[in-house]
Amino acid sequence: MALGGNPIFNGKNFRGATQAPPVPQAPYGNQGGYGTQTQYGTPPQAMSQEQLQDLYNRPAAGPLETGRITYDDVIIKTFLCLGAVLVGAAVSFMVSPGLASILMIVGALGGFALAMVNTFKKQPSPALILAYAALEGLFLGGLTRFLDTMYGGGLGIQAVIGTLSVFAVTLVLFKSGKVRATPKAMRFFMIAMIGYAVFSVVNLVMMMTGLTDNPFGMRSGIVGILIGLLAIGLAAFALIMDFTSIEAAVQNGAPERFAWTAAFGLTVTLVWLYVEIIRLLAILRGEE
Repeated sequence: MALGGNPIFNGKNFRGATQAPPVPQAPYGNQGGYGTQTQYGTPPQAMSQEQLQDLYNRPAAGPLETGRITYDDVIIKTFLCLGAVLVGAAVSFMVSPGLASILMIVGALGGFALAMVNTFKKQPSPALILAYAALEGLFLGGLTRFLDTMYGGGLGIQAVIGTLSVFAVTLVLFKSGKVRATPKAMRFFMIAMIGYAVFSVVNLVMMMTGLTDNPFGMRSGIVGILIGLLAIGLAAFALIMDFTSIEAAVQNGAPERFAWTAAFGLTVTLVWLYVEIIRLLAILRGEE
């Protein structure tokens, strides 16, 4: 699995990005090595012992000097995306409840559209990625405000703490090597994701057609709790795939611009994780 299993990282985004550029060749007739300009037929000038020692002592070029992605690049870009999410969420919290509901819908639809664009775009666009993050912020802010009103305050803070906790635990497990995106785990993930997607579509249709009057449709009671835990587990494993993709990109020397792709993938997963956690908290609150 070259770059993990997250579809955001696979395919067009990293295609051809993991190959280092070819070493420039000296022009015809240059027999003195790269960077030594000699005339055809003229013997190259030998370097002195001091020059050779100076070249030997120079540090090797790092990722920053060669324009390659680093973990710091990914961290900075991810913080920028999460900052845009927070700004969008703050807007939804500051406006009236009616306008917040409208912004929630706009954020959900617009965020989904930009998620598709950014996923299949060959080259990452920082502007589109930040716009996606801001729209998702509008959606999350409106959703949090709606659920807080319906089930009592505090759900948003609890969901943020839960999201950060799952992220931290997943990162520690990944760094320790105890959890990896193995081919067997990937097959299980895909099967579970297909089943979860089918259930979600059926549940949405039932809610829209009035076949169920529960705010969460079939996701209520013990069934809703179990489905919620499954979804959180799937989102946590998606983080493992994100970490795997980022690690592979750094090790293979992907261009620096793909740090935005990595940040986008992490933002998508964290948004999904937050939604699943706050929905589970709301279901638990409603059962009390």
